[in-house]
Amino acid sequence: RWVPTDNIHLTLKFLGDVSPANVEMLSQMLSVEVSQHATFALEFGGLGTFPNPRRPRVIWIGIQAPAELEALQHGIEAAAATLGYPSEERPFSPHLTIGRVKQNVSSTGVQKIRTALEQTKIGALGTAQVGAVHLFKSDLKPSGAVYTKLFSAPLKI
Repeated sequence: RWVPTDNIHLTLKFLGDVSPANVEMLSQMLSVEVSQHATFALEFGGLGTFPNPRRPRVIWIGIQAPAELEALQHGIEAAAATLGYPSEERPFSPHLTIGRVKQNVSSTGVQKIRTALEQTKIGALGTAQVGAVHLFKSDLKPSGAVYTKLFSAPLKI
Protein backbone atom coordinates (compact mmCIF):
# COMPACT_ATOMS: atom_id res chain seq x y z
CA ARG A 1 0.00 0.00 0.00
CA TRP A 2 1.42 3.34 -1.03
CA VAL A 3 1.42 6.17 1.51
CA PRO A 4 -0.69 9.15 0.40
CA THR A 5 1.61 12.09 -0.38
CA ASP A 6 -0.07 14.20 2.32
CA ASN A 7 0.99 11.60 4.92
CA ILE A 8 4.68 11.43 4.02
CA HIS A 9 6.75 12.78 6.88
CA LEU A 10 10.02 12.43 8.78
CA THR A 11 9.53 11.05 12.29
CA LEU A 12 11.99 12.48 14.82
CA LYS A 13 10.40 10.80 17.86
CA PHE A 14 7.52 8.35 18.06
CA LEU A 15 5.75 8.87 21.38
CA GLY A 16 3.04 6.21 21.28
CA ASP A 17 -0.13 6.82 23.26
CA VAL A 18 -0.18 10.32 24.73
CA SER A 19 -2.88 11.54 27.06
CA PRO A 20 -4.53 14.82 26.03
CA ALA A 21 -3.28 16.31 29.31
CA ASN A 22 0.34 15.77 28.17
CA VAL A 23 0.00 17.56 24.83
CA GLU A 24 0.65 20.98 26.41
CA MET A 25 3.73 19.67 28.23
CA LEU A 26 5.06 18.13 25.00
CA SER A 27 4.35 21.36 23.11
CA GLN A 28 6.35 23.36 25.65
CA MET A 29 9.20 20.86 25.49
CA LEU A 30 9.27 21.09 21.69
CA SER A 31 9.23 24.90 21.77
CA VAL A 32 12.24 25.01 24.07
CA GLU A 33 14.23 22.30 22.32
CA VAL A 34 13.50 23.30 18.72
CA SER A 35 14.18 27.00 19.33
CA GLN A 36 17.83 26.09 20.06
CA HIS A 37 18.36 24.82 16.49
CA ALA A 38 18.69 26.79 13.27
CA THR A 39 16.86 25.98 10.06
CA PHE A 40 18.65 23.58 7.73
CA ALA A 41 18.21 21.73 4.44
CA LEU A 42 17.59 18.03 3.84
CA GLU A 43 18.58 16.14 0.69
CA PHE A 44 16.39 13.27 -0.49
CA GLY A 45 17.33 10.29 -2.62
CA GLY A 46 17.81 6.56 -2.73
CA LEU A 47 15.36 3.75 -2.13
CA GLY A 48 15.37 1.10 0.58
CA THR A 49 13.35 -1.22 2.77
CA PHE A 50 12.95 -2.11 6.42
CA PRO A 51 13.74 -4.46 7.99
CA ASN A 52 15.66 -5.78 4.94
CA PRO A 53 15.19 -6.55 1.20
CA ARG A 54 14.35 -10.20 1.89
CA ARG A 55 11.41 -9.25 4.14
CA PRO A 56 10.32 -5.80 3.02
CA ARG A 57 7.68 -4.28 5.31
CA VAL A 58 8.42 -0.60 4.72
CA ILE A 59 9.57 0.98 1.45
CA TRP A 60 11.36 4.30 1.95
CA ILE A 61 13.18 7.21 0.33
CA GLY A 62 16.44 8.11 2.03
CA ILE A 63 17.44 11.38 3.64
CA GLN A 64 20.99 12.65 3.82
CA ALA A 65 21.15 13.58 7.50
CA PRO A 66 23.17 16.73 8.13
CA ALA A 67 24.65 17.25 11.58
CA GLU A 68 21.84 19.73 12.35
CA LEU A 69 19.18 17.02 11.89
CA GLU A 70 21.10 14.58 14.07
CA ALA A 71 21.47 17.22 16.80
CA LEU A 72 17.78 18.17 16.63
CA GLN A 73 16.62 14.54 16.81
CA HIS A 74 19.00 13.77 19.67
CA GLY A 75 17.79 16.85 21.60
CA ILE A 76 14.13 15.89 21.15
CA GLU A 77 14.86 12.29 22.15
CA ALA A 78 16.66 13.44 25.33
CA ALA A 79 13.98 15.99 26.22
CA ALA A 80 11.21 13.42 25.74
CA ALA A 81 13.08 11.02 28.02
CA THR A 82 13.07 13.63 30.80
CA LEU A 83 9.26 13.68 30.45
CA GLY A 84 9.10 9.91 30.92
CA TYR A 85 8.87 8.74 27.30
CA PRO A 86 11.09 5.73 26.64
CA SER A 87 14.18 6.22 24.51
CA GLU A 88 14.29 4.58 21.10
CA GLU A 89 16.48 1.46 21.11
CA ARG A 90 17.28 1.58 17.40
CA PRO A 91 19.64 4.18 15.95
CA PHE A 92 18.02 7.14 14.20
CA SER A 93 17.58 6.31 10.51
CA PRO A 94 16.03 9.32 8.73
CA HIS A 95 13.72 8.28 5.90
CA LEU A 96 10.36 8.97 4.28
CA THR A 97 8.05 5.96 4.24
CA ILE A 98 6.40 5.77 0.83
CA GLY A 99 4.91 2.27 1.02
CA ARG A 100 4.02 -0.58 3.36
CA VAL A 101 3.94 -4.29 2.54
CA LYS A 102 1.17 -6.31 4.16
CA GLN A 103 2.38 -8.99 6.56
CA ASN A 104 0.29 -11.69 4.89
CA VAL A 105 1.80 -11.12 1.42
CA SER A 106 2.71 -14.36 -0.38
CA SER A 107 6.31 -15.37 -1.03
CA THR A 108 5.63 -14.76 -4.73
CA GLY A 109 4.45 -11.26 -3.86
CA VAL A 110 7.57 -10.61 -1.79
CA GLN A 111 9.73 -11.79 -4.69
CA LYS A 112 7.92 -9.44 -7.10
CA ILE A 113 8.41 -6.53 -4.72
CA ARG A 114 12.07 -7.36 -4.18
CA THR A 115 12.70 -7.66 -7.94
CA ALA A 116 10.94 -4.36 -8.64
CA LEU A 117 12.95 -2.60 -5.94
CA GLU A 118 16.24 -4.08 -7.18
CA GLN A 119 15.46 -2.82 -10.69
CA THR A 120 14.52 0.66 -9.49
CA LYS A 121 17.35 3.12 -9.03
CA ILE A 122 16.58 6.47 -7.47
CA GLY A 123 19.25 9.12 -7.37
CA ALA A 124 19.04 12.59 -5.90
CA LEU A 125 15.44 13.81 -5.73
CA GLY A 126 15.98 17.30 -4.38
CA THR A 127 16.20 19.28 -1.19
CA ALA A 128 13.80 20.84 1.29
CA GLN A 129 14.35 23.53 3.87
CA VAL A 130 13.30 22.58 7.40
CA GLY A 131 11.82 25.48 9.34
CA ALA A 132 9.67 23.82 12.00
CA VAL A 133 8.94 20.63 13.90
CA HIS A 134 5.34 19.49 14.27
CA LEU A 135 3.60 17.40 16.89
CA PHE A 136 1.08 15.11 15.19
CA LYS A 137 -1.66 12.88 16.47
CA SER A 138 -2.20 9.76 14.39
CA ASP A 139 -5.39 7.78 14.23
CA LEU A 140 -5.11 4.36 12.62
CA LYS A 141 -7.97 3.55 10.26
CA PRO A 142 -8.48 0.54 7.96
CA SER A 143 -7.62 2.84 5.05
CA GLY A 144 -4.38 3.99 6.74
CA ALA A 145 -3.25 6.58 9.26
CA VAL A 146 -4.96 9.95 9.59
CA TYR A 147 -2.64 12.66 10.91
CA THR A 148 -3.75 15.77 12.75
CA LYS A 149 -1.26 18.55 13.49
CA LEU A 150 -1.51 19.54 17.16
CA PHE A 151 1.40 21.96 17.48
CA SER A 152 4.27 23.52 15.49
CA ALA A 153 7.58 24.76 16.88
CA PRO A 154 9.71 26.94 14.58
CA LEU A 155 13.46 26.55 14.33
CA LYS A 156 15.48 29.73 14.75
CA ILE A 157 16.21 31.63 11.56
